[in-house]
Amino acid sequence: MSGTPDTTAGPAPPTQSGATLGGASGGRRRFWSARRVPAGLLALVVLAIAGLFLYDIAAVRAHRPGMSWRHDLARQLAERYLDDVWVLTGAAVVAALGLWLLALALTPGLRSVLTMHRTHPDVRAGLDRDAAATVLRDRALEVAGVQSVRVAVKRKRTDVRAVSHFRDLDDVRDDLTAVLEGAIRGLGLARPSPLTLHVRRPGRKGR
Repeated sequence: MSGTPDTTAGPAPPTQSGATLGGASGGRRRFWSARRVPAGLLALVVLAIAGLFLYDIAAVRAHRPGMSWRHDLARQLAERYLDDVWVLTGAAVVAALGLWLLALALTPGLRSVLTMHRTHPDVRAGLDRDAAATVLRDRALEVAGVQSVRVAVKRKRTDVRAVSHFRDLDDVRDDLTAVLEGAIRGLGLARPSPLTLHVRRPGRKGR
């Protein structure tokens, strides 16, 4: 046979409401990244520029000639028009960097960390997406008839693709649905994503 049978279970509705799983109103907020690398790079750039200007000011105050680059920069800014290609390129680069820094400042980041249900108001916990996928994969492999499983815990859904080499596909799908839904609840997530399950037979060798 050239084709392989496949059964698909659509997204299953959550068994509990988001308010119950999330606890307090702040319990469902994502974790914010510290942004250490961008902040460190920006601090180094600002420090280097400030150091150059400070050295130039100190040289002028000491009655020594200032650095030639400052004179060249002032002359270039005075002679070039606003529609010059280098002026437009520099403005575009600065604007892009500014938008990037704003995006980093206004977005939480840490998309790989899933917010867990808060049981204590002073304690927040998170679960790594890969760790959650590993737990679900191990639970799915315990179901009879399952040969292999691929799990992807995404923001909107939990995508599970299983290969069953024996038993009826509908029976395997039902058992997997029950096991995985229970495992997702057991993860204690503030926003448990709906389950999307695909079960199929193994393909022919080489495919």
